[in-house]
Amino acid sequence: MTSARAGASGGDAARPGPLAGVRVVELAGIGPAPFAAMLLADLGADVIRIDRPGEGALPVPLQPERDLLRRGRPSVSLDLKHPDGLATALALVERAEVLVEGYRPGVAERLGLGPDECLARNPRLVYGRMTGWGQDGPLAHAAGHDIGYVAITGALHAIGRAGGPPQVPVNLVGDFGGGALYLVVGVLAALLEARGSGCGQVVDAAIVDGTAHLSSLVVGLASAGLWSDRRGTNLLDTGAPFYDVYETSDGGWMAVGPLEPAFYAELLRLLELTDVAPDRLDPRQWPALRSLLAQAFARRTRDEWTAVFEGTDACVEPVLSYAEAPGHPHLAARGTYLEHHGTVQPAPAPRFSRTPASLGAPPSVPGADTRAALTAWGIDDVDALLASGAAAEADVAPSGTP
Repeated sequence: MTSARAGASGGDAARPGPLAGVRVVELAGIGPAPFAAMLLADLGADVIRIDRPGEGALPVPLQPERDLLRRGRPSVSLDLKHPDGLATALALVERAEVLVEGYRPGVAERLGLGPDECLARNPRLVYGRMTGWGQDGPLAHAAGHDIGYVAITGALHAIGRAGGPPQVPVNLVGDFGGGALYLVVGVLAALLEARGSGCGQVVDAAIVDGTAHLSSLVVGLASAGLWSDRRGTNLLDTGAPFYDVYETSDGGWMAVGPLEPAFYAELLRLLELTDVAPDRLDPRQWPALRSLLAQAFARRTRDEWTAVFEGTDACVEPVLSYAEAPGHPHLAARGTYLEHHGTVQPAPAPRFSRTPASLGAPPSVPGADTRAALTAWGIDDVDALLASGAAAEADVAPSGTP
């Protein structure tokens, strides 16, 4: 496993990346909002995370220092119900170009950190809001999670095998695809506009909106009569036998996806099925073709088939676990996964030719960096804030200390 690229060690005063110099205030939460803040930090932004004492616990027993979504930025602990704690948060907002929050609608306003208060203090601020249902609508104030958000957009209904129930795609489609990434796109677009106009604005990133937008291709195919609402019957949802996974003799799996005729011909050649495979363009022949492919792949192990297809255009790859993925030769050569401060983790993406992104400090315990981070952002009288209880500092080494 390769180590982190140059410039990625925690505690760097000036980090590289296309967002170097952009200051971001993150109001701590869970899920897609911290992922968005992590991505901004990976891209070089100076992100300061405000954790509230006693809050921010994950629904799983994950230690903060192992929570990769906390990487790359310091954590300060502020009591936002204390007048001086709120005043300090607003002082940070004055110094920032972006704020990111993932509360339910109205929570930031009740804390005194809503868009009106923040934009009054900093008219150029881009105020990024991350929710599941959005800032308005009948469900805006309802509790929810990824599974529900993707359910009402149609995306969950489309995922699964013929005759089976919808299959939950972890939380990659909703929380991180339709949520966090759309928040980052919106924040960056608004930041670009603000630098020209001098005016900030609110970015309402709702997971339901982003997930629906991600579905544009399938919605278009359906409107043209080229996509069925019956799961597992379409070209890209395991309906087509040449776009599916097949079990190998050792219980492994191979992912098969040669959509183009030339690539499909290569698949048949390597499986020695060229002379016996039925017409793949006739859906009535798909069950027979699927049976032939399943029988063929069941004859060898996953590693044996990987060797057979290596270097070919058959579009067949082994299905790897997260534990196995960093060792794949292609991912290892690209440094797609890095070992950073003792933890193997995904490297920043995408890549830039002149201003490379990098990994910053490892995940920080809430409040571990209160004194250092507030001082770095120009906040005076940090000792008084700590003494009054408006701020707190965890009794651990700062996050930039190995």
